[in-house]
Amino acid sequence: MNEDLENYLHYLVVERGLAANSVQSYRQDLTQFIDYLQQHHLTSWGVIDQFTILSYLEREKKTGKARNSVIHSVSSLRKFFQYLMRMKVITVDPMQKIATPKRGTHLPSVLTDQEVQRLLAVPDVQKKLGLRDRAILEVLYATGLRVSELVNLKLQDLHLEMHLIQTLGKGNKERIVPIDDVAIEWLTRYLDTARSELLKQTANAYVFLNAHGHQLSRQSVWKMLKQMAVAAVIQKNITPHTLRHTFATHLLENGADLRTVQELLGHADISTTQIYTHVSHEHLTHEYQKYHPRA
Repeated sequence: MNEDLENYLHYLVVERGLAANSVQSYRQDLTQFIDYLQQHHLTSWGVIDQFTILSYLEREKKTGKARNSVIHSVSSLRKFFQYLMRMKVITVDPMQKIATPKRGTHLPSVLTDQEVQRLLAVPDVQKKLGLRDRAILEVLYATGLRVSELVNLKLQDLHLEMHLIQTLGKGNKERIVPIDDVAIEWLTRYLDTARSELLKQTANAYVFLNAHGHQLSRQSVWKMLKQMAVAAVIQKNITPHTLRHTFATHLLENGADLRTVQELLGHADISTTQIYTHVSHEHLTHEYQKYHPRA
């Protein structure tokens, strides 16, 4: 079973061109499923039926797994068993009679304009790491990049004279994202001073570096944002994705077209982008109730 899993993950990388984070997500879902099978002494794919899978999914729910995580597991299992069918490892797909649970409505956390300004003001830009952090915050808010896209930015991806950044999104899909003057100013200040100091006379093509002159990790950005949120006295649970949500929502609130936001975020399906319209409608309702004399 583990060998079949490794073959499948190799297929996702080589044939499908999936990013490392996506492959890791599949690995986690499928490894948990295989662990469950082994606990119940099920050691062959041929003996797995719909009732085995329903039992596994029920256990996942009872252990407190979030609805959307269960949905992701169902998707991972569905694609994996389709692969096993193509490879003729199995002759019957047990996922055919498994319905995908409906996704729960989850509106992303979004910062207000004031909260964004408080967050941006936190880094001490007189210090090299503070200047780097300010540049990171400005780029995230100005472009809506995913944190993985941010830390993988290379110098050759910056086309600041044209106000553009080039990035590889999910599935290694390239997209070009505009960047505003303010973000360019902070990014340029970081590149001209702090980055050179962090580099310590070593060669590194990545834009954002850690204190040792190496590529900055996703985990470091997460940790930095948590600390910044506390310092900015923001009670919301802030992650790098919060700035991506905020970028999209603020665009829509100020009149941007949904298709434009879809392109900027790199969403393959516009239905993924439509969640931000709900956030925008909440904002409109709040403003109406706050200012209309009859509200």
